[in-house]
Amino acid sequence: MKVLITGTAGFIGSSLAMHLLQRGDEVIGIDNLNDYYDVNLKLARLERVKAYKGFTPIKESIENRSAVERIFAEHKPDRVVNLAAQAGVRYSLENPHAYVDTNIVGFVNILEGCRHNNIEHLVYASSSSVYGSNTNMPFSVHQNVDHPVSLYAASKKSNELMAHTYSHLFRLPTTGLRFFTVYGPWGRPDMALFLFTRKILAGEPIDVFNYGNHRRDFTYIDDIVEGVIRVLDHIPEPNPQWSGDNPDSATSNAPYRLYNIGNNNSVELMRYIEVLEDCLGKKAEKNMLPLQPGDVPATYANVDDLVKDVGYKPNTPVEDGIRRFVEWYKEYYKV
Repeated sequence: MKVLITGTAGFIGSSLAMHLLQRGDEVIGIDNLNDYYDVNLKLARLERVKAYKGFTPIKESIENRSAVERIFAEHKPDRVVNLAAQAGVRYSLENPHAYVDTNIVGFVNILEGCRHNNIEHLVYASSSSVYGSNTNMPFSVHQNVDHPVSLYAASKKSNELMAHTYSHLFRLPTTGLRFFTVYGPWGRPDMALFLFTRKILAGEPIDVFNYGNHRRDFTYIDDIVEGVIRVLDHIPEPNPQWSGDNPDSATSNAPYRLYNIGNNNSVELMRYIEVLEDCLGKKAEKNMLPLQPGDVPATYANVDDLVKDVGYKPNTPVEDGIRRFVEWYKEYYKV
């Protein structure tokens, strides 16, 4: 297949591109290489992808409508994975326009590209943050998610709604993936594991929000990528049982699906830090702080639909995942 991936210099996008190239697919990769975090890390990820034949990198922003139209027309992909997004819950309080530009305007451009170029399947990144104020655990894709608590979450919920509209109107098969706290080698420097590792090694205190009472469904990068590939290969069909009298939010009478990709295991933040301390051989000095605006206290993924439809369940324990991250971090930063 020829697969268009947006966000190929990103944490998930670069790893997904490598796995698809390894199995013989062709990849067209779009990334604008913005400076939300270290551009050198993004470039290093891209260099890994460029080692495989069949990769075409394009430096562009998905909010550039004419550029997206041109890329679709020129490269004629079979399927599309949209991972480009302005990420981060806390940053959405500081720079809301970035989320509207990339996550909403950019996503419309991708949907339009898919609509006008007979794309077989659009897979796109949603987020566990859409569960917002929900407290019924584990989070199920069949639950109502109408109470987001950050603009980032609202933008991801809007992607799910927009995708459904295109599935309904134009019969475009779309699948949204709600990722749960992705971590591992080549990860994002703005996320907890990266921040904690850097500060512990530097002898600086780490900020522990919600006084350490967070629980997260930490999901290892390779598990995420395996899930994305299995879903990409599984084109959704309309659900013949779907009823407007009792609408199921995860399926539709259109070719539309939503899945959680999480480890199906909620881990206490303090346990996560403890494992990291063991891997680093060094204790953290902790700066205990209250829950931040936009954050949720806990996440926990129900992955029954993923198991049922594509036969896959993430299973990497945090002990293994954090160890691999620390090994990568020390090698990459020559610690």
